[in-house]
Amino acid sequence: MNQFLLDTNICIYFLKGKYNLREKFMKIGVENCFISEITLAELKYGVQNSLRKDENNKALEAFLSGVKILPIFHSLDLYAIEKARLRKNGTPVDDFDLLIAVSAVHHNLIMVTHNRSHFEKVQKIILEDWVA
Repeated sequence: MNQFLLDTNICIYFLKGKYNLREKFMKIGVENCFISEITLAELKYGVQNSLRKDENNKALEAFLSGVKILPIFHSLDLYAIEKARLRKNGTPVDDFDLLIAVSAVHHNLIMVTHNRSHFEKVQKIILEDWVA
């Protein structure tokens, strides 16, 4: 069974009930879904920046009870290699996106995102868009 690293935008769409993502999660099994610590930070920021903090925090906590959170520590060497390569090529990637992407590569996970252009420059990454 394939395993997946969910980009922040996919998590947000799921939390908002968009694109039949609940059905997709049930079909592949939530036990096969992971998020990066970076995505967790972005989701927590979204809650704090929202007008309905309590409601959104409860939804986030419920979501987090089903997915596994990957630390970025093990991916930092690959991050440094990819950041240097991309910079030399003149094709830099945002640091948060790059940290998420190299986590997917390091852990042999399929990266699920609706922002393919943010990730496709990273070597050896496998991308899927569950929204398209």
